[in-house]
Amino acid sequence: MQILPFYLVCDESGSMAGPSIDSINSALPDLHNEISTNPTVADKTRFCLIGFSDDATVLQSLADLSDLDTLPALSAGGLTAYGEAFRTLLRCIETDVAALKAEGHEVYRPVAFFLSDGGPTDEDWTQAHKELIEARYRPNIIAFGIGEADRATIGHVANFRAFIQEDKNVSPAAALREFAASLTRSIVRSASSIAADGNDTFNLVIDETVPGFMTVPLDKL
Repeated sequence: MQILPFYLVCDESGSMAGPSIDSINSALPDLHNEISTNPTVADKTRFCLIGFSDDATVLQSLADLSDLDTLPALSAGGLTAYGEAFRTLLRCIETDVAALKAEGHEVYRPVAFFLSDGGPTDEDWTQAHKELIEARYRPNIIAFGIGEADRATIGHVANFRAFIQEDKNVSPAAALREFAASLTRSIVRSASSIAADGNDTFNLVIDETVPGFMTVPLDKL
């Protein structure tokens, strides 16, 4: 079976407290339901949730969403620190891909949805980011900036594949919901195409509902 690992990496710094973190938490049930209730999509998708501030914590290890009743809520505190988020994401991807392959699955390049409302405070974050995007199992990173996030920084974070423009009119909840819906549609279309012509590759096509989303071609590792 072909599996797409999906990572939500979210800023949990103190400046996210209130409406920002509440918005993200409000979208998690919708994201869960969108992916887990469609058997075709649930079979092909695994999900991991990482929160970061001064350090990074794996709040939900990679799992089949249809096996979970709820997702853990994000909280806010500390400073925005990107380096540990990238290091934790890389460790998770390497462990998760190895485990999936050991189970006999083919694995699509992981997708990471990176969300932050500020710039990094740690000096080593650029090295950690470089190691992530140059790794054997480098992810396709889609980044979303809100609040005081610097457009250039968010653009750099997502420089390997796709970028959601910083847009004050698009909430984190709306972006996550649209991402989940687009992911579902792309996998369903892919399954139909595979049944028709045997081509087992697909593109993650994010609809223009969210400004700045672009098509992400998903290759196998």
